[in-house]
Amino acid sequence: QVQLLESGGGLVQAGGSLRLSCAASGRTFSRYAMGWFRQAPGKEREFVAAIDGSGIETNYADSVKGRFTISRDNAKNTVYLQMNSLKPEDTAVYYCGQRGGPAPSMAGYDYWGQGTQVTVSS
Repeated sequence: QVQLLESGGGLVQAGGSLRLSCAASGRTFSRYAMGWFRQAPGKEREFVAAIDGSGIETNYADSVKGRFTISRDNAKNTVYLQMNSLKPEDTAVYYCGQRGGPAPSMAGYDYWGQGTQVTVSS
C-alpha cells in the first residue's frame, strides 16, 4: 500500500521561499516518477513539476520555471519542491503524486498525498 505524506506548507510573504517535502512508502521509490500538483480554490488541480525515478530528468509548468526546483533523495524515499520568489497566485493546496512509471510526465499518477496548504500574502 503506497502512502505519500506531504509537509512544509505554510504562510509566507510574496518574494519568500518554502520547501515542501513528500515522504513515500509502499513500493520501490526509485522506480517511479514523482510529481507536484496544486489546486487553488475554485480551480482545477494543475501540474507543477515532476522528476524521473533516477532524479535526472525534470519537467516544469511554465508558470513556475526558474522559481521552483524539484528534487528527490531515493535513499530517503522523499521528493522535495523548493519554491522561491513566491507570488500570491502560487497560493494553493499542494499535492505530491507517484506515477505508474519512471518518466516525469504530467499525467498517469496512481497515488496522491493528502496535500499541504501554501498561502502567499501580498
